[in-house]
Amino acid sequence: MKKNGLYKNIAAYTNSVRAEFEDKLATLVELPSVSSDPAHRDDIKRCGEAGAQYLRDLGVEAETIHTPGNPVVFGSLTTDPKNPTVTIYNHLDVQPAEPSEWHKAPFTFFKEDGRYEGRGTTDDKGPALTAMFAVRYAVEHNLPLNFRFIWELEEEIGSPNFDYFVRKEKDRMATNSFLVSDTIWISRKQPAVPYGLRGLQAFLFKLETHAKDVHSGLVGGVARNPIGELAQVISQCYDARTGKVKIPGFYDDVIPASKNEMASFVDSGFTTRGYQKAHELKTIRAHLKTEADVLKSFMALPTFEVHGITGGYSGPGVKTIVPYRAEAKISTRLVPKQKPARIAKLVKDFVKKINPDVKVEPIQSLEPFIGDFSGPYADAARTAMKFAFGREPAFTREGGSIGAVVTLQKLLKAPIIFLGLSLPEHGYHAKNENYDWGQTSGGIKMFVKYFEEISLMPK
Repeated sequence: MKKNGLYKNIAAYTNSVRAEFEDKLATLVELPSVSSDPAHRDDIKRCGEAGAQYLRDLGVEAETIHTPGNPVVFGSLTTDPKNPTVTIYNHLDVQPAEPSEWHKAPFTFFKEDGRYEGRGTTDDKGPALTAMFAVRYAVEHNLPLNFRFIWELEEEIGSPNFDYFVRKEKDRMATNSFLVSDTIWISRKQPAVPYGLRGLQAFLFKLETHAKDVHSGLVGGVARNPIGELAQVISQCYDARTGKVKIPGFYDDVIPASKNEMASFVDSGFTTRGYQKAHELKTIRAHLKTEADVLKSFMALPTFEVHGITGGYSGPGVKTIVPYRAEAKISTRLVPKQKPARIAKLVKDFVKKINPDVKVEPIQSLEPFIGDFSGPYADAARTAMKFAFGREPAFTREGGSIGAVVTLQKLLKAPIIFLGLSLPEHGYHAKNENYDWGQTSGGIKMFVKYFEEISLMPK
């Protein structure tokens, strides 16, 4: 095939599949595959089955693989056993959505002027379908690549059974590289290729001080208040004004971002004003004076965050009781070289010294991931992004976590490249989540170019 011939019809192709893409995305969005809620188990199953059928329609040998939790969609398309193989990872499970916060019902697909709204549109059903349609084009044009698909249905809860899936199917999963499309650019104007992800260690802090809620007029000043005590413990763990963690040893394993890394972060097109607007942040922490300060804080430093405190009375007005129990939901985001198990021990030991009655329960944990922003696969990603979107991408680190990536790196040891399409304004995990045709059509072109580049690598 002549090199230019591959792209002669790609614009016509993307236009021709637009309606089909939108119909398929609508079907997936309207299956509320919320992995954190057991009530949606049947929806998750139906979503996996729909995804597997989409792949079969493409000519892929696809099935849903059972695990102790939710299934995984696995597909294989072999064009020639002699060709190299790329394995494409996405996830089809989604975050919960509070209908009262949305413009429209969150699990009803809505489109207008090339914008698609609904839970899962950008995270990660839209990018998954974008990659799938690019594979169809590549196969129709005889690119010498084999393709495998992994569409997970537990990513949003930390991939607790992904290790089981990979070990079970390892003999069928040999690959030359992985392609992950579940990441976010820093700005619509500047493509970004992440090469690192933060890890996670989450906790429940629990305290029970008596047998029932009691009248504050009778026991106030005498009875211990578990909400107040938990708040005091949390305030000694970190400084809420700066985010600085006070737990001894917490930063011991942190390796500072290099000058080259920071330069690449800054070249990402990031602005503090745009960041605040995209995430609807009225203010940010006062000590963050420059763009570099903000970027370092969410890309290259660990965090301690409080996600919620429950206990007592939360209805209208004031009910004057002293609650008998309280619980705080906490997480730490971790950077490369930090180990979740070590952080869990540091937190437990520190809290025990402050208040031995507080029970610290480590729950969800994920290892951090660090790749490379050099080498042939990174060069292929750089070429593909520039070809499709007109600008060479910045190489960045993501502030979030993808548990499956760590498992793939550990068990299969093939290069992992991130080619995400989501934008800050798409509302990852937020209300009114959306995706758009511009990123879809550009994404199809980007993926095809990336497939071509890796198919030409020396065998």
